[in-house]
Amino acid sequence: MNSIDLIRENLRTSEEIVLARVADMRDYCTVAPTPRGGCHTLWILGHLAYIERQVIRDFMLGEQNPLDHWKELFDGTDVSYDANQFPSFDEVLIECRTTRRTSISIINAFVESDLDRTSSRIPKGAEGLFGTYRQCLQYVANHWFMHRGQLADARRAAGLERMWF
Repeated sequence: MNSIDLIRENLRTSEEIVLARVADMRDYCTVAPTPRGGCHTLWILGHLAYIERQVIRDFMLGEQNPLDHWKELFDGTDVSYDANQFPSFDEVLIECRTTRRTSISIINAFVESDLDRTSSRIPKGAEGLFGTYRQCLQYVANHWFMHRGQLADARRAAGLERMWF
């Protein structure tokens, strides 16, 4: 397997595994995952979509992030638990899925050698994370997996069953 196929598989798998954990969280989407707060399901979904668009559109391709209007809501350390401050769960979930489909369509237009292209707008000091297309695409798959644990905590706090895979 070459790396482009591995990245495609990681994008597919991370979406499948992460979104399985949110499918039944609609009614619990702002439940704090721990007694001391943390990132609730709605915030995580918006954060995943926002960051994926930021990494691929802005860092990798040098374009404007189409979700820039979500920056204040989904890119920071302060997480509000007021559902009225956010778009609806369904809207955010749709955007999250749309974002991933867009990312997959972008990578599907590439060949293996395209992955070695230098990213257009690499944040200073983050060359090791976002320096090439390959790094950007793998980062977005890894980023979804990274937030899987927070989603597991949110499910537990909401009283829902643990998911093993």
